[in-house]
Amino acid sequence: MSSTAITQWTVLGGRCLRLGRRNVEALIMSIALPVMLMVVFVYLFGGAIRTGTEYVTYVVPGVMLLCVSFGSAMTAVSVANDLQGGIVDRLRSLDVGGAAVLSGHVVASLARNVVSSALVLGVAFALGFRPHADLGQWLAALGILLLTIAAVSWLSACMGLLAGSPESASGYTFGITFLPYASSAFVPIGTMPSWLRGFAGNQPVTPITESLRGLLLDQPVGDAPWRAVAWCVGIMLVAMAGAALLFRGKTRT
Repeated sequence: MSSTAITQWTVLGGRCLRLGRRNVEALIMSIALPVMLMVVFVYLFGGAIRTGTEYVTYVVPGVMLLCVSFGSAMTAVSVANDLQGGIVDRLRSLDVGGAAVLSGHVVASLARNVVSSALVLGVAFALGFRPHADLGQWLAALGILLLTIAAVSWLSACMGLLAGSPESASGYTFGITFLPYASSAFVPIGTMPSWLRGFAGNQPVTPITESLRGLLLDQPVGDAPWRAVAWCVGIMLVAMAGAALLFRGKTRT
């Protein structure tokens, strides 16, 4: 990668972060959402759900992924706003590539979601979460989480390009938000109806959740990390290719 491309990605990533910082409502929500979700799941639902362990211990990876999925809506809306506001045309006139424009949104999404995940962990610790991971397991969990955020961010950027307006962009990400619920993130798959178990066990959120949970709690993970990485890399490659095609179509003159 050339130094020019790196500079463009850095500058545009900083721009997206500054835009997000000026959106006070979004900032408040990004801080409050992890806290509210942890409290809701642990105190309102946790007493009715049996997982074989303390529910706060079980649910932490799921809440992390749910926050990532909610954050995807902001990425999609930001991309759609740039298209509608004309900033993309101005950047293109300065010979800024489409990869740099979209990567700026992905970098900002990564930063936001890292902060959100740290808040989830902080609240979880306050509620009684006690991981047993060593340094290697923490690093492996962090790597899988970052790869997941990158994949979801690229998919959201693609949806922002696909949407006809910023208002509809967040609706395009509904499927991403739904996936954690239909997985092992909040309840064991064995408690689900038989017709749902096949989907829940073979969609990307389940191996990601099982990997994070197993690594943080020092439990056997089997092949879950490899399946999680395969899902994330596959989604990211498809989303990047789709975003490149959509970007060229949207900015063709």
